[in-house]
Amino acid sequence: MAAIRMHGLCKTFKDTRVVEQVNLDIAAGEFVVFVGPSGCGKSTLLRLIAGLEDISAGDLFIGDQRVNDLPPAQRGVAMVFQSYALYPHMSVFDNMAFGLKLAKQNQLEINQRVQWAAEILQIESLLQRLPKELSGGQRQRVAIGRAIVRKPQVFLFDEPLSNLDAALRVQTRLEIAKLHRDFQATMIYVTHDQVEAMTLADKIVLLNSGQAVQAEGSVAQFGPPLELYHHPSNRFVAGFIGSPKMNFLPARLTGFGPTDATVVLPDGTELHAAVDASQACIDDPVILGIRPEHIRISPDSKNLIGGEINYVEHLGEASYVYLHIEGVEEPIVVRREGDALVEPSTKLAVGLTAQYCHLFDSNGRAYRRILPR
Repeated sequence: MAAIRMHGLCKTFKDTRVVEQVNLDIAAGEFVVFVGPSGCGKSTLLRLIAGLEDISAGDLFIGDQRVNDLPPAQRGVAMVFQSYALYPHMSVFDNMAFGLKLAKQNQLEINQRVQWAAEILQIESLLQRLPKELSGGQRQRVAIGRAIVRKPQVFLFDEPLSNLDAALRVQTRLEIAKLHRDFQATMIYVTHDQVEAMTLADKIVLLNSGQAVQAEGSVAQFGPPLELYHHPSNRFVAGFIGSPKMNFLPARLTGFGPTDATVVLPDGTELHAAVDASQACIDDPVILGIRPEHIRISPDSKNLIGGEINYVEHLGEASYVYLHIEGVEEPIVVRREGDALVEPSTKLAVGLTAQYCHLFDSNGRAYRRILPR
């Protein structure tokens, strides 16, 4: 396993900057997930590490070695692709052994490594089959096995579960997590799936997209999953992490201090957020944020807002209530118990616990939350 360092890493295609000023230090043995909206450059960043794309600017180190100009085969990395990329005319054994043969390993070593990887992935009985005789999940295991046999310093996964059905995604996700525990290898994993990111990652790299890439660089926030969930650094992170996404309510700041801020919604409702807004100014436009699961419905709720129910989604384990608040463009989403008896076109009052409220300035930057001791 090896650490990875990126300093000012950039990638330009003609006049378009796809990756901008990435500065990351990934420790040896960490499982890091790149996540973000389509077009944010997460797969391109992975390909820069693999050596499949040239670096336009900046430096990339794997271990203590600068690898900007090294070919992929000399970087000590192995990549698992979304499309499996198996040779259709080769058996499972030959697909897994192909890279070792190119590296001119002796046949005894090849046999031992392939058998070792097959046992780990429980595909010993499939070694003589062709890819067309395998299910999607089995093909993905073969692709992972082809990476394992090389015993690389770094494993790279490019959306490896996208082609699997829901049940197989869960099963294979658990297998990848177990591989990381067993090998203690450095792993970088690209996905658009928040569940994969939150459950697999030691740390998440959330990448910006669009104009924000040029304005702020590609990395919106880098840290442990729960840090991004509880302490998003800006509105983009807050809106991307979490499903359903965080509710945002436009407001005006009317009071502040080191542990509390008072805001007023467009309909005149006054609310409190446990944040440090001491650097703000009275009457500043702000955005109040709160997650659907943090909205309370009880007789003793405080920080109350009320509205009319537009729509209810019953999912069994939970119900999501879409509540229209006067002066707020989008309905806010409230998570309730699965058997909640609520109907559209009825009124509902809910409480926003101050400690769970987030506050963002007009540029989207988050004020620091004050958590209860």
